[in-house]
Amino acid sequence: MTVHVSDSPPGPQCAQRPPRSPHSPDRSAPERGRLGRLALEIVKFGIVGGSGVAVNFVVFNLLLHAHGTGPMTATVLASCAAMASNYLGFRFFAYRDRAARTQRQVVLFFAFSGLGVLLESLLFSAAYHGAQLTGPLASNAAKALSIGLASAFRFLVYRTWVFPHDRPDQAHQAHGPARTAGVPHRARPFAPDTLPGSRRPAERADERAARSGR
Repeated sequence: MTVHVSDSPPGPQCAQRPPRSPHSPDRSAPERGRLGRLALEIVKFGIVGGSGVAVNFVVFNLLLHAHGTGPMTATVLASCAAMASNYLGFRFFAYRDRAARTQRQVVLFFAFSGLGVLLESLLFSAAYHGAQLTGPLASNAAKALSIGLASAFRFLVYRTWVFPHDRPDQAHQAHGPARTAGVPHRARPFAPDTLPGSRRPAERADERAARSGR
């Protein structure tokens, strides 16, 4: 008789982790999906915001340096033109998959946009008059700084109050009950007496009794 002696005794350190079931849900998938949606939202906001910034700068420079309009009047009118451009972009591109458009949503958009214009104008005034950034390049730098800070405010309020995500009950009605991620749908098992070629126990017992009585 041969006895095999192991060099290392079995212990907890030798225990292997059980293999992961292919049907077990991936808990990191929802987190990756949430980050992906946020990144896509930021990209779309940047596209719409970038077009609004272009409109803002073009109108600002035409009014201030081409037509001799006052600096504060020029920045306010340029911001209002960009606000109208942004609404069209958010409404039909960036947030077109959000809740249904209502009169309340339009009012909230222009109310928060008005606050954004006020914030942008105050920042521009502080840079233009306070820091004496009055030249063609300096005034555009002041405008860019005010737009950047006001855009952060707009992004937060637009996604939170103006274009919010659908509520869970709305998503349930729109898309139906969602299945758990990673868990396949299992059909209801067949009853034993409904399987093809199967017989009920009472029928099999009667058949055996009949055979034994022969």
